[in-house]
Amino acid sequence: MDDIVPVKTNTIVKPRPLQAASIPGLLGIFQNEWDALMLSNFALEQQLHTARQELSHALYQHDAACRVIARLKKERDDARALLAQAERQIPASVAGAAPAAVVSNGKRVIEDEIGPDGKKIRPGINPVMIDELTECNAMLSAQRKKRQVPPTLAPIDALERYTQISSHPLHKTNKPGILSMDIHPSKDIVATGGIDTNAVIFDRSSGQILCTLAGHSKKITTLKFIPRDQLFVTGSADKTVRIWQENENGNYNCVHTLKDHTDEVEAVTVHVTQKYFVSASKDNSWCFYDISTGSCLTQVGDASGQEGYTSASFHPDGLILGTGTTDAVVKIWDVKAQSNVAKFEGHVGPVTAMSFSENGYFLATAAHDGVKLWDLRKLRNFRTFSPYDLDTPTNTVEFDFSGNYLAIGGSDIRVYQVANVKAEWNLIKTLPDLSGTGKVTSVKFGVDAKYIAIGSMDRNLRIFGLPGDDQMEESNTAAE
Repeated sequence: MDDIVPVKTNTIVKPRPLQAASIPGLLGIFQNEWDALMLSNFALEQQLHTARQELSHALYQHDAACRVIARLKKERDDARALLAQAERQIPASVAGAAPAAVVSNGKRVIEDEIGPDGKKIRPGINPVMIDELTECNAMLSAQRKKRQVPPTLAPIDALERYTQISSHPLHKTNKPGILSMDIHPSKDIVATGGIDTNAVIFDRSSGQILCTLAGHSKKITTLKFIPRDQLFVTGSADKTVRIWQENENGNYNCVHTLKDHTDEVEAVTVHVTQKYFVSASKDNSWCFYDISTGSCLTQVGDASGQEGYTSASFHPDGLILGTGTTDAVVKIWDVKAQSNVAKFEGHVGPVTAMSFSENGYFLATAAHDGVKLWDLRKLRNFRTFSPYDLDTPTNTVEFDFSGNYLAIGGSDIRVYQVANVKAEWNLIKTLPDLSGTGKVTSVKFGVDAKYIAIGSMDRNLRIFGLPGDDQMEESNTAAE
């Protein structure tokens, strides 16, 4: 290392490439750069051509879509013009009992005359209708005395083993709560009305939603099937009642929107002839409607108090109407005369539900303090059920179609065996409220009490029955 001597030199400059040292070499470099630039320019022109083709195709598609939309609008306007012309040409005789009602797009525009007291003049229940109601009452009363318990009715030991066999989320998650329910008398179809303003038609055997009825602007408080003409009635807190007609596709179209009430509609009940129904509202009135025309034949407002109606039900024979009020009073009406013939007092809080037994003698009513049973022959209360504490109201009560079972709903569901006035009504089964809300709002017995449908303040419809029955029904449906 001592022999090595450091050498100090200047910085070496990198020489030019050999081809740049001459003019021919520089021309070659420029030629290569020119070729690269031309290739890049060619690729850009190809991309521009492709973009122009895609834009032209999109413009053609847009033009075709505009033409289709214009054609559809023209067809729609032509259809509306034909519909308006057809409505003008309908004979006046078709209107019948409702000459002042004009139906258009599912809404009824009422042109009732106004009386001197400022109220609308109603046509009333004419003598022909009264004769029809009386004849129907006499026929049903005679049949009821000969009626036997159907052999296919579910026995008590079967009800004791009932448990939840299915749960179906039918309503919206952001607005849960089933407020009303009905079961089709001849089909295995359940309808529910919810806080989400929708009514849902549900096929229990297949587990599928058949149709969702949207049209109300507020919660649906009550609904009923009318099997005679494949009709369906809903009442809502938006103060309206809607009549829906089933079409060939299984969907329902609104054919009448009834705006005779001035406050929330709390109950609808269908007459046994399936030609008439009654709606009851918190505006302290009930309306008697002709289903075929959607016309209000009479509106009865009780001037004795300011309480509104919270429940209503026809007697199975059709000449008696029961209503429950916010003042804890149960009122019995003569439908022919539209007069209040009896009052039952003793409840605490609004009468939230009522149900007539098919035997024609018993009426069950539910309120905050529980359920009371009334004997319509002697017009007295003969039994009271108080299954819950003072802070838990009883929301629903229901007799099954045979009149042998009674269901009560509050924080759970309790099923009782129906006895007579003097005998004890035994508790058969207590079904838990599996929704976790602690508030059962509706309960219905299926055909022959083979199952019980429950609605609560969540979005699910729950079916209780014998374990294994749902699999048997599914296999039978598949075999058919």
